[in-house]
Amino acid sequence: MMTATTTEVQNNFGKYLQKVQEGEEVIVLKNGKAVARIMSYAQSLSFLTDSLTGVLEGDYDDKKTREERMSRHEAAD
Repeated sequence: MMTATTTEVQNNFGKYLQKVQEGEEVIVLKNGKAVARIMSYAQSLSFLTDSLTGVLEGDYDDKKTREERMSRHEAAD
């Protein structure tokens, strides 16, 4: 996962789009705070599916699910 400021993304959008197409995830910062996440379409579908799995199975613990998702996405770095 990489970070970039809003100005960097605005001035170099093609560069960041290429990174996303290569599988990277870009966190966009404004005034030092994360305001957006740019990820591939396929990755976003996977993220949503993973998020809903526990809900659909009726075995949903939001804190546990969040921790699991964060560890998976951090491990991808």
